[in-house]
Amino acid sequence: MGFAALKQKKWFKLLTNMYVLVLTIFVIWMVFFDTNSLLIHLELQGEIKKLEQQKEFLQNEITKDKKVLKELSTPEELEKFAREKYYMKKDNEEIFLIEYEDSLKTKND
Repeated sequence: MGFAALKQKKWFKLLTNMYVLVLTIFVIWMVFFDTNSLLIHLELQGEIKKLEQQKEFLQNEITKDKKVLKELSTPEELEKFAREKYYMKKDNEEIFLIEYEDSLKTKND
């Protein structure tokens, strides 16, 4: 099969068409080499998804914190929180921490 016979094939004529060659080079350039290539777009889409998940998580945390702040707006609730969380006490009282046997960590655990 010589070059002359190859030139007569329909697929060879199509592939050697100038417009097809330019379009093929353009598509390859845009997918792989351009600064706005398809690969970079896919990577950025993944990063956008991750950031949206983080945004949703942080918005839920903000909602929880607002709820806690609303609860701590009264002096009684603030005192209760300080006593339970930070073991604070008034000047004229003593605090005794009672730990049950099943809540203690032992060497066998």
